[in-house]
This record gives sequence, C-alpha cells and structure tokens, in this order.
Amino acid sequence: MSATARKTAPLPVDIKARKGGEPLVSLTAYTTPMAQMMDAHCDFVLVGDSVGMVLHGLPSTLEVTLEMMILHGRAVSRGLSRAMMVIDMPFGSYEQSPEQAFESAARLIRETGAGAVKLEGGRPMAGTIDFLVKRGIPVMAHIGLTPQSINTLGGYRVQGRGAEADTLMQDAQAVAEAGAFAVVLEKVPQGLSDRITATIDIPTIGIGASPGCDGQILVVDDMLGLFTAFKAKFVKRYAELGAAGEAAIAAYAADVRARRFPGPEHVFSDTPPEVKAAQ
Repeated sequence: MSATARKTAPLPVDIKARKGGEPLVSLTAYTTPMAQMMDAHCDFVLVGDSVGMVLHGLPSTLEVTLEMMILHGRAVSRGLSRAMMVIDMPFGSYEQSPEQAFESAARLIRETGAGAVKLEGGRPMAGTIDFLVKRGIPVMAHIGLTPQSINTLGGYRVQGRGAEADTLMQDAQAVAEAGAFAVVLEKVPQGLSDRITATIDIPTIGIGASPGCDGQILVVDDMLGLFTAFKAKFVKRYAELGAAGEAAIAAYAADVRARRFPGPEHVFSDTPPEVKAAQ
C-alpha cells in the first residue's frame, strides 16, 4: 500500500486520549517487513533516526539526513495498515527556525504518509512545536537524553538527576503547553519520570524511564538482539536474532564449501515438468 493511500489509525488525538489508560506500545521500524511484523501489536511505530546507527553503521544519529528518513519512512509506510507512523526529524532539519522546521516536517509527512513528526528538545523548541501544531503538523516531543545533542550533553548519560530535575520538569511542561500530543522521556530517573507523568496532560513514552509512563518504546534491533555493538541498561532482549542469524550464516557457508548446498531438492531438472508428467 502506498504512503498516500494508507490510512493511519489511531490518530495523534487518539494517542493523546490514552493518557492514564492502557499503556501505549511502540517500537522503531526502518523496513517494510519489520513494519508488517509489528503493525498488529503497536499503537504507533517510530521511524527513528536511530536508523543511522543500527542499519547504516554510523557512529551517532548526527549524520542522518532528510533523504534517509524519507527513504525509510516510505518503506515503513508500506508495511503498516493499522498502527500510526511517527517519523523523526533529523539533526539540522528544524533547529534553525520554525519556518525551516515546517518546511522539513511538511516534506516528511507529504512524502512518507507519516501521521506525525518527532523532534528533540524542551523549552528551546516549544516555539517551534507551537508553530508546527498551529499549521496542522502533529508533533511528538522528546526530552531527557536527546541523542542529537550528545556533544553538548556530555555523552549518553542519565538526564534529570539532582538540580537537573526542575529543568527537565519545565521542559516537559513547555512542550505539553506548546501543543505536543505526547513526549518521549529518554534515560530519565524513575521518580522524576513518574512526577512528569502525573503533572502533564499528555502521554509520556518511556525509554529508560519508568514503568509508570503512559507508554514504552524500544529500538527494535536492540529488543530483538540484532544490534549487538552495545546494550543499554534499559533494553530487554526478547530474542537473540543476531546470534541466531550469524549461526545460520556459518552453517550456510559450511554447507556451500562442503557441497551440501544446494541439494537435489534445490535444483531444476533439464526436463520440463509437463514432459515428465507425460512420461
């Protein structure tokens, strides 16, 4: 199904209405087959800029471009018929001005069929969120550890401890008041995550935050054990597909070298099937 033809459900307003209800379920996706597998199980699917690290081998998300997001957004859209698709705005595509953000967001939605965009940042981005929402672009916010800002945050450390807690609470309130329909809390202490969830009127989506958040998200390659360069504390591996895949490749290589593959059942006869049947 094309990006322009598919119908997304739920809508951002439906996600927002789930505040305090049954937890929202989300995973990242970057390909059509993966999107097809999670469509029936996720409320929304995020085309994350994490694609740069897990599929393209980049050291961070900073080199991800709009064109990369559009390419993977189109692929994910083809695999979804029920879950809403949210797409990340990559580094450098929205920070300069609200006008730049609108141009980038409009392109992402127009060319992928996404139901909403996600951008990183708290109070500094509140004006941009307001600008986009007032122009018809639903926005999911992202605060706490914001991977696009690792060079100024001092790496991938927990955010919101000690004196930082008040700042992060203010960020959460600012994005909610600006019109975001939900906010991702990444690598935020559990107690602070629970306080934010109880304070703001939009759903909180945790990743390394708290089971008390209104929903949870993980990078699918982390959860399935496909990405093995490192494993964050907040990741639960529900499978070890990376190890299983490597074992399968090793078995294939051994079979080829020993001429066990292809076997008789994998090759074609010189005689057409209809001739064999007649004989």
